[in-house]
Amino acid sequence: MFCASAFYKFSLMASKPHRLHPFADAALQSAAKRPRMTTTTKAESSSAMKDAFSKYADYLNALNDKRERVVKASRDITINSKKVIFQVHRMSKYNREEVLDKAEKDLAAVTEQYVARLIKELEGTDFWKLRRAYSPGVQEYVEAATLCKFCKTGTLLNLDEINSALSPLSDPSVDPLRINVLDYLLGLADLTGELMRLAIGRISDGELEFAEKICRFVREIYRELTLLAPSMDDSHEMKTKMDTMLQSVVKIENAISWTYPKKKRENSIGSMISLPPCFSVRVRGSEYIPLLGSDVPSYSLLGVSDLE
Repeated sequence: MFCASAFYKFSLMASKPHRLHPFADAALQSAAKRPRMTTTTKAESSSAMKDAFSKYADYLNALNDKRERVVKASRDITINSKKVIFQVHRMSKYNREEVLDKAEKDLAAVTEQYVARLIKELEGTDFWKLRRAYSPGVQEYVEAATLCKFCKTGTLLNLDEINSALSPLSDPSVDPLRINVLDYLLGLADLTGELMRLAIGRISDGELEFAEKICRFVREIYRELTLLAPSMDDSHEMKTKMDTMLQSVVKIENAISWTYPKKKRENSIGSMISLPPCFSVRVRGSEYIPLLGSDVPSYSLLGVSDLE
């Protein structure tokens, strides 16, 4: 009796259909309708993916190789532009023309050899992607070119003149490399440091007028860049160089002020300051050798003829 009733219950349970969740049922139906991917289709999809990744790998490898060549070209431009700057610092009132002619020839060699190689690497490409790789060399080149132009003519070499000089090195059929405004301004900021060293050297040689000209020029650059720096939010480097530029301006003003006793001059912020005489000239003036055929000591070249 028990066995018969138990068998009857099991048969009823087995006969009941198993109902699925409606969402699961719909998923199974859609999967049943979807055609199965054949082995050939899978192989074609895998081959297309491999080809795509292979193209990306080739592109990245080529870009990395180009970046290495651009870094090398930028380093060569930096080294040889520094040599041009060192050549300018050899200038004195006796060999000015000779030194500047040699500096201009060296700068032309840098342009034709190293800058031309950089242009060949970058022309016709998205060279802005590699700006961080070649920017240091371009800044140093701008610094050397503007320094030569100022010492030769007393004027500033602007960005259009630099790009015009570089345009013959580019292929006119492709997008040529042009120095952008940011690299030009950063190179101009570095120029003030070299002009500060040049002014100190000119003061020691007694060329006060040239040193004053440098001071006015550097002060004007600083004032103009002070107006531009706040709008250059993406350039932390410029903000750092602005502080260094102010120090250069102050050093030139202090060096000139100590050579002019009993005079008042305008400083970089527009206020009048009393300029003391040169301490070393006053204290150790007896050690200076007088000029030939003159009773006035040679330190009068510095504008100090009165030791009262």
